[in-house]
Order: sequence, then C-alpha cells, then structure tokens
Amino acid sequence: MTRAELDSLDREGLIGVALAQAEAIERLIAKVAALEAEISELRDKLARPPKTPDNSSLPPSRGQKKTTEFFKSRKKREAHPGAHRPLHPDPTHRRNVLASVCGHCGADVSLSPQEPCEVYDRVEIPPLVPEITRVSLHGGVCPRCTRRFKARPPTGFEPGSPFGPKLRALVIYLRFTQGVAFERLSRLMRDAFGVSISEGALVNILMSARERFAAASAAIRARLLQASVICSDETGLRVGKRSWWLWVFHHDQNASFLTHPRRSKEAVEEFLGDVRPQVWVADRYGAQAGWATKDQQVCLAHLLRDTQYVIDQGDRIFAPALRAFIGRACEAAKKRDKWNDATLAIHRGRLKAELDRVLALIPIHPAGIKWKATVAKLYPNLLVFMSNRAVPPTNNESERSLRPTATYRKITNGFRSQWGAKQYADIRSVIETARRQSIGPLQAIQAALQPATP
Repeated sequence: MTRAELDSLDREGLIGVALAQAEAIERLIAKVAALEAEISELRDKLARPPKTPDNSSLPPSRGQKKTTEFFKSRKKREAHPGAHRPLHPDPTHRRNVLASVCGHCGADVSLSPQEPCEVYDRVEIPPLVPEITRVSLHGGVCPRCTRRFKARPPTGFEPGSPFGPKLRALVIYLRFTQGVAFERLSRLMRDAFGVSISEGALVNILMSARERFAAASAAIRARLLQASVICSDETGLRVGKRSWWLWVFHHDQNASFLTHPRRSKEAVEEFLGDVRPQVWVADRYGAQAGWATKDQQVCLAHLLRDTQYVIDQGDRIFAPALRAFIGRACEAAKKRDKWNDATLAIHRGRLKAELDRVLALIPIHPAGIKWKATVAKLYPNLLVFMSNRAVPPTNNESERSLRPTATYRKITNGFRSQWGAKQYADIRSVIETARRQSIGPLQAIQAALQPATP
C-alpha cells in the first residue's frame, strides 16, 4: 500500500491494515517455525548412521563396499593345501592301460607285472539327440460285427502333446530354477537338444502342468499345517504392473509358498485357514504376529542387526549388552541338542537371568531408550527356543528359502499373469521341500509330473 493510500484512510482503516499485517506476520512466524522444525528433523536423519546389511534387513547385494577393500584383497595370501577332483564312485567305463615299453631304456615290459600308478577320470557327455518314438495304431474291420476297430495306445504314449514327461520336466526346470526366458529357452532346446519347440508350446507345457503342481503343493501345505511349529517370511514379487508378495511357510522338511497381492494378515489367514500352530517363528513385522496359540519366537538374527544399528547411532550402554546376550543365546542354541532336559533348563535359567540384567540397564542415548522399550515388549518371545527344541532361534531358514526367488526376480523382472505367479509358488514349494529331503530339483519336478496312482 502506497503512502498516498495510507494518508487517505481514516483511523478505523489504519487499524484494519495494522491487524491484517499482524496476522500476516503471525502466519509467517508460524511457517518459519514449522520449516525450522522440519529442517531440524531432516538434520537428525542425516546425522543417523547409514543402513547396511550388517545393521538392518538390507540385502547384501545393496551394501556398499569400501574403496580400499579391493586392493586389500589383492595381497598375497598363504598357500593352501592342494585339492583335486574326487574320483567318481561308479564310472560308466573303465580302461586299464598297460605299459609296453620302458620310458627310460626302451625295453619291452609287456610281460612284466604291473600295478596302477595313476588313476583319473575323463568326463564327457553323450550326444544330445532327441529320442523320438513313432506310434502307429493299427486297425481294421471286425469279421464278426463288421465294425471298424483300432488298437489302444500304450500307457505313456497317448495321442496329444508330442513331448514326453522328461522333456516337460527339463523345460520347467530351466524356466523356474534357472530363469531362462521363453525365447532363449526355445533356442536352447533347438541348439542343444535338437528339439524344435515354439514359445507357445512352452507356455502350453507350463499350463498343462498346473494341476499336478497345485496338487503337490496342496499336499505339502496339508502336512505343514499338522506341525506344531511354523516359520514364515515374505519378499516382494512383480505380477503384471502391480507389486505382489511371495510368502513362505515352512518347518522341518516341508515348505509351502504363497503368492498374494497383500503383505498383510490376509495372506497368512488365507494360508492357515482355521488352523493355528502352537509356536510361530518370524521377524517383528506386524502381519506375522498373533498366529500362535502358545508362543511366538522372534528372530534373533533380525534383532541382532537392529541392535547393531542402535549401537551405530551412539548407544553405549544397553545395545552392546543386548548384542552380547544375543550372541550367547545363539551359541546356546547350537549346543542344545547335546544337552539333556535338566541341562537345558539350567542354561535357560542363566539366559533369562542375563536378559533381566540387560533390561535393568538404564540407557542415556534416545535411540537406546527407544530400543529398550521395544525389547521389553518382546521379552516373552526371546527365549522360546530354549523351552522347545523344535523351535529355531532365528528365521534364517526362511530367508534361505526365499533367496532363489530374489535371484529369479532379478533375472525375469516378475510375471505377466497371475496364474504364472501362482504356479511359480507351487513349483517352489515342490523344489524347496525336495531340497530339504536331499532330492534334486529336476528329480522332484519329474516326480510331481507323474500321474497320481489310483
């Protein structure tokens, strides 16, 4: 407002202008205070230590290596004892080569007694050619009823798809364990095996196997739901243009995978139905809590990494003591199978007393105070594995089960259809369960493709 406009105003007008300016100043002061608070919060975030695979759940692939690490690794190392490829226990062929002439003087030694001096294997693969069986069903005219008849096809050679079960199993293995794309898989089958299969035929092979793998996955799920302990974890998965989640539920020799569009309790409820296990093992994610009828074991490995992050933030009282306690608890878990019940109870009491001493510490750093409050809430879920030998102290087995999925996701970037993602979960259930039973993936796929016996 100009000077002339101010002179033209009366007393009430001047008061109104002053009030408007005062309100504008108050708004600016409030805005400055909010910006200062936001700047302070951002500075606090910048002052925090970076998240690494050692102090958080960040995967190792996203960790940053130091610049000097490469040069340090180039230093000369101590020599290790030599190693060689072990001989095959059951070679296909054997060749006993006898010397005929002495290599020193040239004398004839063909009649001299000889013994093996050096034994080694030569490994070779046979010619990769397809085995093609042409089936001709003969027929004719019945001399009795004068109607035409035709021979029945033998078992395993019924008309339909020309591809046999072993070839189908190999296609599924290459696609879902090695991540070979359809176009490359078609060229691989042609160049390496001499079998011409179009991309559409590859898709048909996968679709025709859906029911078999779904039935095998359902059987694994049924066996798993009978267990008293269930471990679980989840990882991201891309389906179409949306982010889905792949869940794993496992214990002992059974592992079941589930693809779901949610990372919430809906996925766990869909898998469990009305069944509730006695003990649940998982990390601290909220969707994993509240499913056990008795106890829940928190993953000590996740807890250890989070504790390390609190130490990196500056806590020197509570977090270091908790880290030492977790280390001793994990060592006790490795030895518990060697102890009888009385010895196990003694060690459980010692760990519980040590945990009480750790929680009695009074941290000063804000991060330590906050972390202590979190750990105090988890008190009943830290030593369940010392009361039940079937309960693991960590959830690392879940992460190992999900690791092939992370590799497959990086290779293929996910799935275009929902049925492909669900079939992948069924196939992973079969392969992971077979791995725990020392069965190879190709052998497990072939077994799943076999028709069910009546």
